[in-house]
Amino acid sequence: MQATPSETLSLANYTPEVRQQLFRYVLQLADTSLILGHRLSEWCGHGPVLEQDLAMANIALDLLGETRSLYQYAAELEGQDRTEDDLAFLRLATEYQNPLLVEQPNGDFAATVVRQFLFDNFHYHFLQQLQTSPDERLAAIAEKAWKEAAYHLKWSSEWIIRLGDGTEESRQRVEKALGNLWRYSGELTASTATEQALQRLGLIPDYATLLPAMQAHVAKVFEEATLPVPQEAYMQKGGKEGRHTEHLGYILAELQYMQRTYPGLKW
Repeated sequence: MQATPSETLSLANYTPEVRQQLFRYVLQLADTSLILGHRLSEWCGHGPVLEQDLAMANIALDLLGETRSLYQYAAELEGQDRTEDDLAFLRLATEYQNPLLVEQPNGDFAATVVRQFLFDNFHYHFLQQLQTSPDERLAAIAEKAWKEAAYHLKWSSEWIIRLGDGTEESRQRVEKALGNLWRYSGELTASTATEQALQRLGLIPDYATLLPAMQAHVAKVFEEATLPVPQEAYMQKGGKEGRHTEHLGYILAELQYMQRTYPGLKW
């Protein structure tokens, strides 16, 4: 099959092979939002000021809302009677397919802002294009999440500018965070074999088409923040194929505790 943006496709239109590819892909999107949402939730009660504590909690809630919609769709695509709770809380670390960036520790506030900015810049432009997907469920989820992603990108962009063009200490902290986290940003637009297959079918955006807008936004924000754009070419990857840093295990130990201790809980 070769879908076009003018078509509207649903579960009934897919072959078993395409359905399995979509299942893996939707699971990857859900894992990404779940892990980043959980990371941000760790700031709850610890933000530098109340306003930013609430802002990060709200962004976490937006991501978890997107996560639920994606896991529900993934469960339907799989068709094996697993629920959204099973997929979110009862899988092994090697079965999670989130990119490495979102599992990196919060660090200080500057590190959290940098991680969020790198993800938001991808997430916003990706969701913008995913809204035109022939897959009606993905398009609907993207339409709702894109409005929230616009706020997320505005928040993290403004903080990059404020920290980069702020005090000597804030600039040092944001530069240190960029030195640690930039290497994980490339995986966001590096396609796996599953993504390439779905891109060829026209069901999801070709990430190469996102890059001009993403690079232009980084250049604009960094110029205003008086920060040089990192030139590091080597990029870490492997998370989207189940190869993670040691950090994911600690996240899952906390995230899955309730479901494994009291089986059958509902989200």
